[in-house]
Formats: sequence, C-alpha cells, structure tokens
Amino acid sequence: MERKEIEEKVKAFLIDDLEIEEDKVFPESRLNEDMGIDSLDYVDIVAVVLSTFGVRVNIEKMKGVVTLSQFIDYLEAELKQK
Repeated sequence: MERKEIEEKVKAFLIDDLEIEEDKVFPESRLNEDMGIDSLDYVDIVAVVLSTFGVRVNIEKMKGVVTLSQFIDYLEAELKQK
C-alpha cells in the first residue's frame, strides 16, 4: 500500500470517526496536543488499524510517535514487514 493511500485512510478515520476538525489534521499535527486524541481514542485507533490495515499496533514502537506524520511512518514500516 502506498503512503498516499495510508494517509487518506487515516485522515478519513480521524475526521469521520473521531470527529477531529479537518483543519487540525495535517502531517505536523501532534496527536494529543493538536488533535486532542485521548486514551479512549487510541483504543479506537488500534481497532481501526487492525481492521483497515491488518496491523497490530505495537505499543513499544508507538512510544516515540507524536505527530500524524510519525504515525503514518509507523504504519508504512509495519505494512512493509507484512
């Protein structure tokens, strides 16, 4: 899956399902501070990542992920390993 497709799917989920305002969703956005993603949202994200991408989120690898771009990087790397 190409990065652009990953970005589009993640952006759609954030806007449609988590109801994050579209003007807050850009690569440099910080997941917590800028988009307001909280621990309950992360549970939803884990479920969507598994169902959409077939990837189980590794909490240890996610510790350094702060921005949307870093999250996309993480997904892209995980998908390449599949």
